[in-house]
Formats: sequence, C-alpha cells, structure tokens
Amino acid sequence: MNIGLVEFEGYKFIDGGVCASAGYKANGIHCGLAHKALTDTEEHSQVSNNALPSAKKKNDLAMIRSDKRAAAAAVYTTNKVKGAPLTVTKENLADGYAQGIIVNSVNANTCNADGYEKARKMGELAAAAMGISADDMIIASTGVIGQVLPIEPIANGIPKLFEGLSYTGNSEAVKAIMTTDTVPKEVAVEFEIGGKTCHIGGMLKGSGMIHPNMATTLTFITSDVAISPELIKKSLCENVQTTLNCVSVDGDMSTNDMCVVMANGCAENPMITEENEDYRIFDGALYAVMDNLARMMARDGEGATKLIECNVKGADSFETAKIAAKSVIMSNLFKAAIFGEDANCGRIMCALGYANADFDVNKIDIDIASKGGYLNVCKQGSLLDFDETAAKKILKEEDISIIIDLNQGTEAAMAYGCDLTYDYVKINGDYRS
Repeated sequence: MNIGLVEFEGYKFIDGGVCASAGYKANGIHCGLAHKALTDTEEHSQVSNNALPSAKKKNDLAMIRSDKRAAAAAVYTTNKVKGAPLTVTKENLADGYAQGIIVNSVNANTCNADGYEKARKMGELAAAAMGISADDMIIASTGVIGQVLPIEPIANGIPKLFEGLSYTGNSEAVKAIMTTDTVPKEVAVEFEIGGKTCHIGGMLKGSGMIHPNMATTLTFITSDVAISPELIKKSLCENVQTTLNCVSVDGDMSTNDMCVVMANGCAENPMITEENEDYRIFDGALYAVMDNLARMMARDGEGATKLIECNVKGADSFETAKIAAKSVIMSNLFKAAIFGEDANCGRIMCALGYANADFDVNKIDIDIASKGGYLNVCKQGSLLDFDETAAKKILKEEDISIIIDLNQGTEAAMAYGCDLTYDYVKINGDYRS
C-alpha cells in the first residue's frame, strides 16, 4: 500500500525519522520478548543464544537518546485503564524535561500487579546504560494486555541496544515498535527559524485498537529547536486535537496510547519563549509531521485497503465538525461499504444522524471524491440519483474523500479512517498467537 506525504508550504520533507533532528541517536533490536501463547518451557532462557525461531526475531526493543537534556511534553490515553509505563513517564515529565526513551513491543505491561515496578526498572536500566538520570527517561510499552512483562530479556538486551545507538538508527527503532503494522511510519521536516536550519522528525506505531482521545498508540517526535517546555506542551496539545485525535480505525481506545515530543535546542535558534513568529513556524512544522503520521496510521489500519478522509465544513464549531467527521469514519456499515466499493451513501447520512452534535440534517450536502472522479450524492439532506458506474470508479481508488457541508457555519474538521475488511477479523481473532 502506498503511503504518500501531504506537503505543507515552507517545510521540506527529509529522511531520517526521529534521527533527522540534530543530536538524536536511536536503535532497535530483538531482545526476545514473546506472547505467552508463543512461549514454551524454555521461555526466555534461550534468548541470549538466539535460539528462538527466526519468525519471532522481529525487533521488540527500541531506544532513543538526545545528546542534550531536552524540553519535553506528552499526552496520554484517556482510557481509565492505563499501562504502567504511562504513570512512570508522567511522573518523569513533571519538570518538562527528558533525555532518553526506552520502548518495547509485544507486551503492554498493563493490568499487572508489578507493572509499575517493571516500568521503573526499564527506565533505570536504560538510563544507566545511557549515562543519564532515570528521572529523564520516557518509558513506553505496547502489545498484549494483562501478561506479566519479563524484565530479563530487556535487561539482557539493553547493553546491545545502547552499543548500537547511532545518528542513523531510526529505521531499526521504528521496526521495534511495530505490532500489527504492515509498514514503518516515519516523517521528518526541515525548516528555518532565526536563520538556523531546524528539524522535527517522528515515528509512530498504530494499525488497530485505534480510537484515540488526547493521544494515539505510540508516537515519538524529536526536534532540535530551542523552545520552552511550556510552549512545546501547548503546541502538542493543540496539534493532537486536529491530527492524531481525528483518527479512528476500529473504535477501540488503547490503554497505552502516548504521544511524546522532545526538543533539545541543538539547532541553536533563538530560544522560543513566547508565541511569536518563530513559535508559529515550529507549531506548523509539528502539525505537518503529526498530520502525516495520522494519515499513515489510518491508511495502515488492520486489514485496510483504503484510506478514508472525511472533511466536514460549514459547522458552527470545530468540535461539531470533528464529531460529525469521526461519526462517519467510525461507522462499521459505511467502512464495509467502502471496502465493497458500494456507494451506499445512506450510511453516511445515518452516521451523521447519530453523531452527538447539534446540526440540521436537512441542510447537509455530501460529495464523494478520489483520483477517479468527483460526485455529488446528497443535496439539502436528500440523497440524489447518481451514476453508479462513476461512483464505482471513485471508490476503486486507495484514497477516498467524503466531503460534507453542514451549511450551518464556517468551522471545519478532518477525520481519518479506513475500510473494514475480512482481514481485520482474521488479525484480531488470534492476536495473542
């Protein structure tokens, strides 16, 4: 599946992911974590001599280290059940600074009696290897919920993980955070602030169990911009609302969602301490990275064959537009119709009808569009007769746009989703095996 980038004026896309920003090293390795359903009586004792079958040797542990202590901020899942790593990370980021990240896949370290202790230990082991304070560590985990996290493979793997850190190690790091993802998701941009060349780069894992609120799966973003912790948090909290929080793959909100941004100042631009033009440039760059990561996540939804973009305009508020857009891309009936390339637009109106927002459904206009064409399918709340052949041509494309005009205001919002396929059930029917 092709994952392209949506360009933004003034920002140049470059390679490098989290290592595109100056002063960041990264790496990822296979340390030997495994689902309980996959382990045998030998369990993790054979990890050190590579005794596990090759199919199980996907990278499962990643590390990122900033050369300098960095301003940092994070947003977290609003699920009442939260992974232990989120609790530890939130405590560590209370002062607005961090320098290192340690993250594992396979096991979420959630709903475990010893979860907090294990998350703390992960941070301490990684910090010791990196030569930094344990209080400057960001800890994250993703994978199966409710299985005890074995610390031994992580402890044994950290020395190798640290030794392999490099300024070009982003590709190994992003592999380590993938679970059911079919492609790695990385974005980086280059821009100027105060005559200095600056960068923001990010990586994200996310394919299923995606219905974020104040966060998304696991997203790690680095920058070399000099900016205060207060402003980096403001930019993150505002941008997450219009990007990552506008994605839904299956309506399930993860327990371990986290989005973190670090900025170490290595670009040596004038320190940004107020909402001036320099801040607006940084804010725009962060949006460009997060918006593209959001699109990548939606396009790579579990079993997905199509990206759905729902653009709602003419709303009385951003919140109304966002609720309406997400209601459409969350409809399982609509998602199934998109998979079947069936222009059953009554399902769009149905989804709008149960959206938890106030608007007049008798004023709604709807268009569907893609590289295959553009078609008006609803006018003033009434579905229209349209050319089914033309509609089929539109829906055959990988990227489908649904344009909805509520005709009741000037606000707009975009939400991203994907089709619902047979493979989604196959993937989640035996996720632990």
